[in-house]
Amino acid sequence: MLRHCPALMMTAPASHQGKTTLTAGLARYHRDQGRRVRVFKVGPDFLDPYVLEQASGAPVESLDLWMTGEADCRARLYQAAAEADLILVEGSMGLFDGTPSSADLAERFGLPLVAVIDAAGMAQTFGAIALGLSSLRPALRFHGVLANHVAGARHAEMLQQGIPSFIPYMGYVARQSEMGLPERHLGLVQAQEIADLEARLQRAAAQMANTGLAALPPAVTFAPVEQPAIRPHLTGCRIAIARDAAFSFLYPANLQCLRALGAELSFFSPLADQPLPDCDAVWLPGGYPELHLARLSDCRVTAAALAQHVTAGKPLYAECGGMLYLLDRLTDRHGQSGMLLGLLPGHATMGQRLAALGLQQVELDGQILRGHTFHYSSLHTALTPLTHARRASGTQAGEAVYAHGPILASYLHAWFPSNPLAASRLFGGPRTD
Repeated sequence: MLRHCPALMMTAPASHQGKTTLTAGLARYHRDQGRRVRVFKVGPDFLDPYVLEQASGAPVESLDLWMTGEADCRARLYQAAAEADLILVEGSMGLFDGTPSSADLAERFGLPLVAVIDAAGMAQTFGAIALGLSSLRPALRFHGVLANHVAGARHAEMLQQGIPSFIPYMGYVARQSEMGLPERHLGLVQAQEIADLEARLQRAAAQMANTGLAALPPAVTFAPVEQPAIRPHLTGCRIAIARDAAFSFLYPANLQCLRALGAELSFFSPLADQPLPDCDAVWLPGGYPELHLARLSDCRVTAAALAQHVTAGKPLYAECGGMLYLLDRLTDRHGQSGMLLGLLPGHATMGQRLAALGLQQVELDGQILRGHTFHYSSLHTALTPLTHARRASGTQAGEAVYAHGPILASYLHAWFPSNPLAASRLFGGPRTD
């Protein structure tokens, strides 16, 4: 049965145009009107979704035609259409950036587009950017353009003068430093670190109330899709997952997948120096261990429990920041070092420039698991990699995957629903289906 729901993708000509702030403001505005809002994020992202979740009051999931796959995207949108009055999708980078791009996803699902353009430092040229975005791919449903960081009414008037009459103008958002979201090297600061996040969201919502986006966008038709059943390969398996300010890069879909596999999930905080819950396997996800070196170096209870777990030969899977926590030592961007778990030989150093970025997939025991990488650190270890991931595009080798006793570790952030059987094997699941 087809489902119909108003839906809109918020996009831009580039990153840092204000998409997340304004998508969050729009979600909060419609939520405050009593509407049920579901928000999605295009591409891999751990940080924006937390802000968007705070704004909308519902978990935020990723959509990506390569990493999550078209069928997965279709299923999640179809489910959202059953429970929401409005679906918002925040694009990634610029509208046409990447393969696949936000434009590819919008065209595939017929999502109307609104382009957020940072208008600071420009006037009538604003219209040329709007024209290019709206006309490059005629198959896209271009709903309008929204000016951001506008200095005042006169500035807004000059911007509007440059827009062709056939491009819908949704209005403008005034420049307001108290509304924007703070950033650090990997993107936005985590939502839980922004003390006045609620106030910022309300300011953004108030701004959106004065734009053309206060009205609901057109309804989009979403079709059902059959998804293969997930076999319970992890029935009876208890997985302990690190989750706190240092280890927070957890996709809701990954947790859903593990539960569908039959696993029992529990959580612990290395920063709070908590012991491991009773478990058969451990997952150390990514995050910001470099921001908490002193505390992590002093956490003896957690360290002893993880060492005992590894000595017992139980599976431990670590991604990116979780892998760094396993090392002997980590040096932050200011040259300060901390001694860490010493369960994976080597050390890592945080750099000033991005070390790796992009979609990748890895083959483990004949099963392919898709994901992505995004990090500033460099790892130095004498270990020989078990294998390397492959990039979604290009010929260069992807991230190394290390096996050391029961530990499997990599910079790669895996998307478990891309292959639930492969995901189950990370935690001791069967070698055959």
